[in-house]
Amino acid sequence: MRRCLELASTAAGYVAPNPMVGAVIVCKEHIIGEGLHRQYGDSHAEVNAIHSVRDTKLLEFSTLYVNMEPCAHDGKTPPCTDLIIASRIPHVVVGSSDPNPLVAGRGIAKLRTAGCRVTEHVLAEECDRLNIRFITYHRKRRPYVVLKWAQTADGFIDTVRDRNTVGRPVWITGWYEQTLVHKWRSEEQAVMVGTNTATADNPMLNVRRWNGRQSVRLVLDRHLRLPDSLHLFDGSQPTWVFTEQQPEDTPKVTYIHVSFDRQLPYHILDSLYHRNITSVLIEGGAQLLQTFIDANLWDEARIFTGKACFGNGLKAPTMPIMPASEYVCGGSILRIVTPLST
Repeated sequence: MRRCLELASTAAGYVAPNPMVGAVIVCKEHIIGEGLHRQYGDSHAEVNAIHSVRDTKLLEFSTLYVNMEPCAHDGKTPPCTDLIIASRIPHVVVGSSDPNPLVAGRGIAKLRTAGCRVTEHVLAEECDRLNIRFITYHRKRRPYVVLKWAQTADGFIDTVRDRNTVGRPVWITGWYEQTLVHKWRSEEQAVMVGTNTATADNPMLNVRRWNGRQSVRLVLDRHLRLPDSLHLFDGSQPTWVFTEQQPEDTPKVTYIHVSFDRQLPYHILDSLYHRNITSVLIEGGAQLLQTFIDANLWDEARIFTGKACFGNGLKAPTMPIMPASEYVCGGSILRIVTPLST
């Protein structure tokens, strides 16, 4: 099962909104086949594992290990359970149950009905952790929300801006931390900033320092005051704008109408849920981050604390007091915080 997880994790950022899945086939204590779901729309892990076996006669004496319940419905690919049954594999070992209502136990039930022995919940906690985005999406009916920001040693997220500093970021962290953020972007389906951050920093919100899939760029613009000259509107990747206005979509931009009331974070996540976005990385600014913190609509916060001091400027978001893991990261301290409940 740990080999399944190892295989599955190599597809991080490529398979959403599907889960990351690896499969291993064992016969007489030897691995005779393995596979993973490499990209959304491609063959599933179980199919690739079965097709990798050279001597298919061994399948009827083998055990298939898979970190998530095999699917039993037609989607972009046929049901994996049908191929498992047709291959006469007698024993299937499963890590996580699939929370997708289209599966949700049907895969395991179908295998058992066909006479296959199924062992469930092997390394279930580790399997669930790998696919926490997929599980959150289906169980809570919203994307998995990761908050990220960098703050100075004296607690500021930005300086006081003037005309000479608008349009470019003020860096608190260094090259190593910035590269890590690009890796994080590649692992989430969407990355979001607020209006003020888009104006002040003119971010690209793309993946340049890491190999990976580009995310959907999200920005809040209640009154459509952001200029078309921003990098967000360069057409290099999809950009979705949350607004109270109702303009026509363009080849560069999709506009999503939401109400900018006290329920704004709920409106945003609901819109993303219905557009099959399973995870979002919120990079700023302070007001947008604080809105999600106050609504308790977040699953993880990644906070860099640099050595510099600004003395004045825009205060960093305020987090509730709770346990956190801390790591030395380049020239900063990285704190990883998860809420006690969401």
